[in-house]
Amino acid sequence: MSNMSKEFLRNYVREQNFTNSNDVLNALKELFKDVLQEALAAEMDEMLGYEKHVVNQSTNSRNGYSKKTIKSELGPVTLDIPRDRNGEFEPKIIPKHQRNINGIEDKILSLYATGMTTRDISEQIQKLYEVELSAETVSNITNRILPLVNDWQNRPLEKAYSFIFMDAIHYKVREEKQIVVKAAYVVIGVNMDGQKEVLGIWIGANESSKFWLSVLNDLKHRGVESVLIFCVDGLNGFKEAIGATYPFAKIQRCIIHQIRSSMKYIPHKDKKEFVRDLKTIYTAMNADVAMENLIELREKWDSKYPNAIRSWEDNWDNLSTFFEFSAAIRKIIYTTNVIESLNSQFRKVTKTKLIFPTDQSLLKMLYLGTEKVELKWTRNYPNWDLVINELNIRFSEVLSKNV
Repeated sequence: MSNMSKEFLRNYVREQNFTNSNDVLNALKELFKDVLQEALAAEMDEMLGYEKHVVNQSTNSRNGYSKKTIKSELGPVTLDIPRDRNGEFEPKIIPKHQRNINGIEDKILSLYATGMTTRDISEQIQKLYEVELSAETVSNITNRILPLVNDWQNRPLEKAYSFIFMDAIHYKVREEKQIVVKAAYVVIGVNMDGQKEVLGIWIGANESSKFWLSVLNDLKHRGVESVLIFCVDGLNGFKEAIGATYPFAKIQRCIIHQIRSSMKYIPHKDKKEFVRDLKTIYTAMNADVAMENLIELREKWDSKYPNAIRSWEDNWDNLSTFFEFSAAIRKIIYTTNVIESLNSQFRKVTKTKLIFPTDQSLLKMLYLGTEKVELKWTRNYPNWDLVINELNIRFSEVLSKNV
């Protein structure tokens, strides 16, 4: 369960003032009822061609409701089934003569979260429940989570994060009858208790430092006062964007990204030897030894592959940050593997979508993918007591001011 869901549930539990398990069951039944009502409303919107409270341009219109009680896994649920004046509306999520429904809404969302197309989902629902739902209806049902996505994207955050990982993954999105490449900007935070969470996903123009600055400002507005260490890829402008928003934070450029960037300049015949020499740099005992090994690398290879080495020298201040810390922290920050793992899940759930129709459809699918990944984030980083003690000492002034 994501942190957003936990926060929602805590507030909900406090409001409900439960006294026994039956109270909880009844509350869940009410939530389930609300979701079904929204699904029925979506079907009516689709059938009439306009939403409620919008001026009616069609020859048909809404005509109140009729009561219907259905059986569900949570017990009987009484619904208000929308009616239309022409008597043409036939609900598909709960067909006219069906009085037993178990998990259709959840099934649709879970199938969508795996990356299935709306057309494939409608076929699956037909096979499983003998209920006919069009691909458009499936899409409308999944759109009902958009308010949840919006709440999640704007939820208040903690005051301090030990580590923040930032990266972007790119998708094709249809925009004004054109297909453009958009970047999904992803930020993962590790709080002061060692717990990971996705702080947000922003869909924007192709990756740029200007957009990253707006993302960091958004984190600030949502309550993040201190970030101790940022772990980023090699995007130009990251340093400036972070400096403008969190000037006391340390920056570690991902060593894995840096190695990949260097290897683009090395032909196959020298790759093995060059990688072996590179390893002496990022596995060195300390920054001084690492710099000595970098100088040796330059003396050996600079005449052949100057571009492969120049980036290490130009960005050494951010590449060498992890040498300031113990092995426990080095292991966490020298690579952005945690975000690469999340991106890998995103690729799984989006592989069937070559082009997304809107930014919202992309964000909706990435949000569901995020929920799935966060269910597995149940463990803190190993040796967290050592990590947090070291961070509290190293960043005592920053933490005392802002926490």
